[in-house]
Amino acid sequence: MSKPHIITGLDIGTGSIKVLSALKKPGEEDFEVLGRVQVPSFGIRKGVVVDIPKVAEIVSSLIEKTKQESKKKINDVYASIGGGHISCTSSRGLVSVSRADQKISEEDINRVIQAAKTFSLPSNKEIIDIFPREFIVDGEKGIKEAVGMEGVRLEADVLILCCFSPYLRNSTQAILNAGFQINDLIPTPLASSRAVLTPREKELGAVLIDVGAGTTSMAVFEEGGVIDVAIFPIGSGHITNDIAVCLKTDIDTAERIKLEFGSCRSSRTKKSSKKEKKMNKLSRHDRVEIKIEGEEPLVFSQKMLSEIVEARVCEIFNLVNKELKKISRQGLLPAGIVLTGGGVKLPAIKELAKKELKLPCRIGIPRQFSSLPKDPSFSALCGLIMQGFDIEIEERSRAGFGRGFGNKIKKVFKIFIP
Repeated sequence: MSKPHIITGLDIGTGSIKVLSALKKPGEEDFEVLGRVQVPSFGIRKGVVVDIPKVAEIVSSLIEKTKQESKKKINDVYASIGGGHISCTSSRGLVSVSRADQKISEEDINRVIQAAKTFSLPSNKEIIDIFPREFIVDGEKGIKEAVGMEGVRLEADVLILCCFSPYLRNSTQAILNAGFQINDLIPTPLASSRAVLTPREKELGAVLIDVGAGTTSMAVFEEGGVIDVAIFPIGSGHITNDIAVCLKTDIDTAERIKLEFGSCRSSRTKKSSKKEKKMNKLSRHDRVEIKIEGEEPLVFSQKMLSEIVEARVCEIFNLVNKELKKISRQGLLPAGIVLTGGGVKLPAIKELAKKELKLPCRIGIPRQFSSLPKDPSFSALCGLIMQGFDIEIEERSRAGFGRGFGNKIKKVFKIFIP
């Protein structure tokens, strides 16, 4: 039995940069956490690396601390990539089946995927991921696994994720400058979905919403595969900014107020019982007082704060709704909404999501990491570990058996230090 391989995830976010090293022993369900470190972000704006030297310095320091904590060598990482520059588009490829017996081979699958990649793309954009949504054999649609079937004509309908090349280079260069190899760069919503969505949810139809500090990511799944990805340049950091402006206070105090007193539960969130209405009526006149060193205490209304928070969260859900409407899935996903990311810790956000998106909702916590705190802000980080594990298992299978084409065609960067 082979020795379990250590996998390291690097989540580069607007609010914080996190590193996690873990391994999975044969026969065990959970991953064993060897080291975990995180620090506030610098040099990141709306999910994009804007200061390469600063980010490289932070990454190097974090991974060195993780090495000391885990007492293991770390040479390579699976890293996240985010930002509103990531977009998706649909494409279709068509090839003739090559074998004389007309049986579709993996070579045919590879050829039709390559054919689907042949489309006009701006020079400053590049493909980072490809997801076959369905194969079509001699006009018969809805086929998920075409290998071994008989046919003359093979088509593939694929979802292609693209990104802005300069931003991709910024991310890769920051990690390379820190002295580490990049095994793969994985879009944040796909990493998070690997950690929190169940196979049943992906099959029935679900939307994952990852609310970060600078961006909100969403990924829509149906029939086991991803059908849409979108990233919006708005996140929980904007709630902090709103509080700072409305209460005329500094950003650190605004963040403290958001974490301690912020809620999505205002008078318009839901119908209240008589008892709740009475309490709400009283609470409207309540005042919260915050002591600030060297200044007069800051006094504000809890109701006013809730309305500030709710207005911004509703804006995020409105963007999600528009995206769902664009792909004809508005209110039509049986497994509903899964909220994750550091920005979903606000009280009553689940109830607000149900009201605004008209779907069932739950808070997504990473699975298979029982030793970690049950915290949605770790979803992308844990998903990087799980995705890395999947990729390495598939690579070993291909090395051992010469086959193993999955539903997802991954572009593995394998970028090495010069």
